[in-house]
Amino acid sequence: MKLPFTKNPGLRPRGATPLRTAVSPWNNRRHWWAVIGATAGVALIALAASGPQEAATLVVTGPVPSEIKTVNPELTLSGANLNVDVEDSSATESMPVAPPAPRWHEETVRSGDNLSLIFARAGYTDRDVYQVTRADGGKALRRIYPGETVAFLTDESDRLAAVRHTESRLKSTTFVKGDQGFVTEVLERKPEVRERGTRLRITSSLFLAGSDAGLSNRVIMDLAGIFGGVIDFVLDPRVGDTIELVYEEEFLDGEKLRDGDIVAASFTNKGERFEAYRYTDSAGDTSYYNEDGVSMRKAFLMAPVDFTRISSNFNPNRLHPIYKTKRPHRGTDYAAPRGTPVYSAGDGRVVEAGYTRANGNYVFIQHGESYKTHYLHLHKRKVKRGDRVSQGSVIGTVGSTGAATGPHLHYEFLVNGVHRNPRSVHKMLPKAKSLPGGELPVFRSHIAAFDQQLAALRSETKLALSD
Repeated sequence: MKLPFTKNPGLRPRGATPLRTAVSPWNNRRHWWAVIGATAGVALIALAASGPQEAATLVVTGPVPSEIKTVNPELTLSGANLNVDVEDSSATESMPVAPPAPRWHEETVRSGDNLSLIFARAGYTDRDVYQVTRADGGKALRRIYPGETVAFLTDESDRLAAVRHTESRLKSTTFVKGDQGFVTEVLERKPEVRERGTRLRITSSLFLAGSDAGLSNRVIMDLAGIFGGVIDFVLDPRVGDTIELVYEEEFLDGEKLRDGDIVAASFTNKGERFEAYRYTDSAGDTSYYNEDGVSMRKAFLMAPVDFTRISSNFNPNRLHPIYKTKRPHRGTDYAAPRGTPVYSAGDGRVVEAGYTRANGNYVFIQHGESYKTHYLHLHKRKVKRGDRVSQGSVIGTVGSTGAATGPHLHYEFLVNGVHRNPRSVHKMLPKAKSLPGGELPVFRSHIAAFDQQLAALRSETKLALSD
């Protein structure tokens, strides 16, 4: 604090009365007592407003005169105790402060994204991409899909310290920078698997019956795939048909993640019952078999599309709807909305895939030596010539390209080059394979518990129908 009338506080005019040295208010004993009294008054007002309270503690920090430290800290005011604890500020200043937790910056993978775009959005370069993908397992980071997340962690120098790729709640991969580059850490969690049994009754279609029963689209489509070799879901299902099934559900931390596999199912169609059980044989192959160990997977599907209707059957003398002439209709037309998936009826190789004015987008598949299937008027082709396909693979979608009056699939089946009726050709096709006789005891032991569950569900169905 500068003194008035002088630039140098150590000098003063001759004969002048010395000025009193400026004194800090904190060195004034009366000032301290005034502060304590005022604080006590505020505390007493608060105590009176809130009712009887325990003794309050007043904490004072900063340099404290020695005479204040010797004062009796207990004051009695109107029956309330005010305890004054004095602390040295040096102790407060020396307390360690916890460092802030590291923060991740997260980017969600969008449609059309690649790794360079994601790194650039987060403020990193292609060199960072190169260094991360050089790590063990780093190439897997290039296979990213919409909805997944990529998170970034920087160090104190704003350089990339770690990258975390989260594929799902069950799997994430973290790339941590070390002295020799990025090191990979993979975290995988296993969900809890529970079995659930349910039953449904068809009133219009399998899809609607499954939806009414609370089944997911995946379970409904799996159900159609399991019985697709023995039931034509275009024509066979009837009102009153019943289905019982046992399927898996996956949970994580008590929350349902998704539906799992169907482990057993029973389909009663027009009074005839079909059963299917999921089983892994001695060779490690998993498939579905009936109660006698015969595979549910036939050589060909009964129909290459699901939940549609037949708009035109196989007819050698049909009047063509566009050309108005009698032209043989050598296949079956399945009317369905544009975009409906079309499946390969069996295992094989694509021998032709292209476009003509009559056929529109088409796909021809060769199955072994004797069998061939044709798929016409597709909206889009999903395969190309030379591709290997398996039964149930999506090879295209329903459309109305070429000489077509509306969206539908024209499906043909040829045996040794001769067109056959797709609806009846299955009677002359090879039988499904069976489990070896020596494996049947193991299979029957495996399905015994599921057989009892299906029987109990069928009893519930009969009881519900009788009521």
